[in-house]
Amino acid sequence: MLLPNRMKFRKVRKGKIRGVATSGHYIAYGDFALQAQGHERITSRQIEASRQAMTRYVKRGGKIWIRIFPHTPVTRKPLDVKMGSGKGSPEFYVAKVKPGTIMFEMQGVTEEVAREAMRLAAHKLPVKTKFLVKEEV
Repeated sequence: MLLPNRMKFRKVRKGKIRGVATSGHYIAYGDFALQAQGHERITSRQIEASRQAMTRYVKRGGKIWIRIFPHTPVTRKPLDVKMGSGKGSPEFYVAKVKPGTIMFEMQGVTEEVAREAMRLAAHKLPVKTKFLVKEEV
């Protein structure tokens, strides 16, 4: 699972995910990509499940890039704890994804294989997605 090595602050506020992606919104490495169509918080477990689904389907052929990283900690309080007494401890990490963000890229496989692998990966994610093919200039 993906985790940040070091952090400036252990706990952060929830915040809102507004607007469209202005960075990471184009295909940079591969020939095929999976693009987010909505805004959502994607956990490191969901990213790992998507990666495993893609890798298994392409039978470790081709190359896969993960373009999102879970930097943001999410805190939880233990069960049956009364209100107050501060913020809980960090439980897991999430990547905040805006519409238009490229989440995964793939190269070295046919379009049909890539499309099916990305479809399987998209089922593991909580956000609507779109399959993209890089235009040759």
